[in-house]
Amino acid sequence: MTDALVFDKVSHAYNGTFAVSDVSLDVKPGEVVCLLGPSGCGKTTVLRLAAGLEAPNAGEIRIGGNTVASQSRVLPPEKRQIGFVFQDYALFPHLSVLENVVFGLDGVAREDRRTRAMSFLERVGMERYAATYPHELSGGEQQRVALARALAPEPPVVLLDEPYSGLDARLRDSVRDEVLHILKQSDAAALLVTHDAEEAMFMANRIVVMKDGAVVQSGRPEVLWCRPQSAFVAAFFGDVNRFAGQVHEGSIITPFGPVPAPHLPEGSDAMVVVRPEALRLRMSNGQEQPQATVMQSRLLGRTSLIHLDVPDMALIGDDHIHARIPGLFLPQVGAGVSVDIDLDQAFAFAASGG
Repeated sequence: MTDALVFDKVSHAYNGTFAVSDVSLDVKPGEVVCLLGPSGCGKTTVLRLAAGLEAPNAGEIRIGGNTVASQSRVLPPEKRQIGFVFQDYALFPHLSVLENVVFGLDGVAREDRRTRAMSFLERVGMERYAATYPHELSGGEQQRVALARALAPEPPVVLLDEPYSGLDARLRDSVRDEVLHILKQSDAAALLVTHDAEEAMFMANRIVVMKDGAVVQSGRPEVLWCRPQSAFVAAFFGDVNRFAGQVHEGSIITPFGPVPAPHLPEGSDAMVVVRPEALRLRMSNGQEQPQATVMQSRLLGRTSLIHLDVPDMALIGDDHIHARIPGLFLPQVGAGVSVDIDLDQAFAFAASGG
């Protein structure tokens, strides 16, 4: 199967500063790939390069096996067969919903454009708003119209730039679920930009994590969650506790027991990254010395968040740690607890591993 979209060692600079450096990635037909990373890491530049809004300084971009951008050739956006859903949806305010969708159907016979546009509005549940204008729609409705407009020409590749950022949390959950199913039905290759790790895990077949213009790790969501290759990747998928130590006989000693680190040199400085979900708490029974003291307890709905003071722990970047416990668990402030670590959610890196 030919990849729908390929970046082959692509770089791009603005005024001599690289926004994207040696990026390689691919998206297959019917696949959703998410670009994940902090603001300014180069995610949107990758989309602009794919769309033809920017030209690469190095490398090659291919769509359906055909080169659309290189140092010697740059195909204009209108010839790339790409659908683009912008962050602000970019609907034409003076056109109705139906006219917005029809606008992108230049390659369809004139007598068929209205029928095609209506069929895609039906697909996103917006057919009854065909005569409505964008300013009369909610954010979620505008997002669905923008998606219909992008999909109506049936492009092999669809690009989505933070498409849910303007929606409130509850609407965002429902809309992205709808969009995921629509994308899967279209069989288009989708490249989606987000800075929300949960959104990336929900939407993506694969995730590409970027930092400072470069790809630092890519793979299936469960691989990045369970086997992060750096502290940066581990921390980007949620709150983490970090503390310092040294490698001794293949492990790093912590107040809660050893964490295996066979890949790190003996005696080297290291850091341990532990997810709050990895900490299991036991109330002190008076017969053992508590390892931590409860500072705060907060119920967050499905979980309880416990702030813990651990005097013997060399913490990095904070003065306490967090434990996240399923359900209702609210020990009193000042209570002593013992702590066990789920080693599947604890990761050891070199101290310089970021």
